[in-house]
Amino acid sequence: MLDYTAEAAVYDRTRGGVPRAEAAAAAVRELLPAGATRLLDLACGTGIVTERLVAQGLQVVGVDAAFGMAVRAEERLPGKIVLGDGGRLPFADRSFDVVTAIWLLHLLPDAEPVIAECARVLRPGGVFLATVDKDAGHDIGCDVDALFAPLLRRQAADDSAHVLEVARSYGLGFAGETRFTGRGQGRTPRRVAEVLRSGWYASRVVASSEELEELARAVELLPEPEVPRGEPRFRVVALRRH
Repeated sequence: MLDYTAEAAVYDRTRGGVPRAEAAAAAVRELLPAGATRLLDLACGTGIVTERLVAQGLQVVGVDAAFGMAVRAEERLPGKIVLGDGGRLPFADRSFDVVTAIWLLHLLPDAEPVIAECARVLRPGGVFLATVDKDAGHDIGCDVDALFAPLLRRQAADDSAHVLEVARSYGLGFAGETRFTGRGQGRTPRRVAEVLRSGWYASRVVASSEELEELARAVELLPEPEVPRGEPRFRVVALRRH
């Protein structure tokens, strides 16, 4: 996994910035249960999405395990950010109406401990909102995707069927879904090659360092290497606490 403390300084600039954050916040708002007031934004990162949820009048707490990310988020939202592990949340049972985990589950070796903790801190009737099937969201059927296909992980931790199965065992039932576009994330082949070499795609592919370098070289040789390919579409599911 990437060192997200090191990534904090460039995260917003390299991950779609404000347009992507606004799209993600709009998707969360679409799935909020009526009367929700208290929200936990798990893996809040730099707080760029979190601050947009605060602007909706919600009482929001952000938590992130990466110190650098938490520092950035605290700059945006003083007093609203906690440094913490999603598998051992520092909150009491039934503390929140909503828990969000946007772009988190796909990074985990096993999503179950985080799902269990989210269920624990939710009040009855509260919802857990999470992005699932993130790799599929990035697959838009372009020439870059064709090169990635042989090396893709066959089942990520955020596989929707797996997430729903685990969620049911902790008293969470499916309550809806939506999708949103990852604005500003249509990458050029040249940029894809750069990030392959930096390790960004570790959650997407299973490959040796030699295979990754071979893939990077093949991507660089694609036509129109400076032309961005299409933007991803992310899926968010709502799981309600019984």
